[in-house]
Amino acid sequence: MQSQNGMLKFKKVLPGYLFLLPAMLFFLAFVLYPIFDAVILSMYKYNGVTKTFTGISNYVTLIKDDVFRRSLSNTVLMVLINVPVTLVVSLIISLIVFNKNEFIRSFTRAAFYLPAVSSIVTISIVWKWIYNPMFGILNYIVGIFGIEPVNWLGDKNFALLSLSAVLFTLSVGQPIILYIAALGNIPSTYIEAADIDGASAWVRITRIIWPLIKPTSLYIIVITTINSFQTFAIVQLLTSGGPSYRTSTIVFQLYQSAFWNDEYGLASAMGMILSLIVVIISVVQYKFLSNDVEY
Repeated sequence: MQSQNGMLKFKKVLPGYLFLLPAMLFFLAFVLYPIFDAVILSMYKYNGVTKTFTGISNYVTLIKDDVFRRSLSNTVLMVLINVPVTLVVSLIISLIVFNKNEFIRSFTRAAFYLPAVSSIVTISIVWKWIYNPMFGILNYIVGIFGIEPVNWLGDKNFALLSLSAVLFTLSVGQPIILYIAALGNIPSTYIEAADIDGASAWVRITRIIWPLIKPTSLYIIVITTINSFQTFAIVQLLTSGGPSYRTSTIVFQLYQSAFWNDEYGLASAMGMILSLIVVIISVVQYKFLSNDVEY
């Protein structure tokens, strides 16, 4: 009897597993296997021809490498700049346009999300002209106030901040869309009750709106953090890591090690370190920010 019940349950769930099978095969072949292979490769010295087991020597080399430590600090600094700025600015813009008419809301969503879906090469070319030390519009604007032209991408004091501004424009679109959607899910009765009680705008935001959109904020913080740690294209296209490695990031250094220096084992070790950092930070963010979050 039990075997018959078991067979019936198996036949009932079998179609579901068959539907999941293509996605599972894709996940195993293109996600899980590459991760496992990268872990193994990080313990080898491999230049594409010869392969020698070295244990943890690649990790020791990276810890002692000044360029890698510089790239790590640059990456962390970009994350620390981009994540809070993206969160705050996207929330402010969403609060401003939420009560406007549908045309303004749609235009805002499209305008800010456009860089996220545009070619990164096109975006980088636009920003390169904006930052041009001789003909760029940014130097024209600061020149109006009597400030001397700045080499925004070539000056060690401004290069990382300039790249962070580009990263911000690529990051802010999705949070605005998510926040506007989250604000639309807040029951209007809560806001009306706050108005009747004479609550200020700050009280409404901090006591009503923020707690109710906290799950959305948690998602935005985690995703923006992960994306910021993977910054590569704008570095490659705008600065190539210069000046003096002031804008080099972990992923850019990984690319250089693998495809310029043929140090695939070392590059894999960088990838493992980056993955570990992202996982730890994501878990910490979730633990600290998910308190009192109701899903």
